[in-house]
Amino acid sequence: MIRRFGESPETGRKYTRRVGAYALLPQGNRLLLTCQLDPGPDLQLPGGGIDPGESPITALHREVYEETGWLIAAPRRVGAFRRYTYMPEYDLWAEKVCLIYRARPVRRMGPPTEAVHEAMWMEIADAVHLLGNEGDAHFAQRHLQGL
Repeated sequence: MIRRFGESPETGRKYTRRVGAYALLPQGNRLLLTCQLDPGPDLQLPGGGIDPGESPITALHREVYEETGWLIAAPRRVGAFRRYTYMPEYDLWAEKVCLIYRARPVRRMGPPTEAVHEAMWMEIADAVHLLGNEGDAHFAQRHLQGL
């Protein structure tokens, strides 16, 4: 069973399952994060939905690049969680299943290709308190404690 963070699902509401891959991207005592500006701002681990026919690792590389402009290497899955939320950009109530990986940020290729995202580095201890959802914060805390 995958641990749930955040709100309980509402009785009678239909949720669409969305599986996504998300990355802890440490460099020293900092994490590379993304701030989604619209409808936000919302500080997040970079990542997102896995497209049909796409592997989680391929999606992870694509999403991190889109949201941060960085290339990554050596992703390793460290856990998963689920959360129930409304996704205004899709007008969708979703059961998000979040696969969490730790990877090495290798090189910044440029700004994020998704216009509503801004890449930022943050001290891991600060990120634990500022990340926009409890699941992301949980895995940042676990990383801080050595996973």
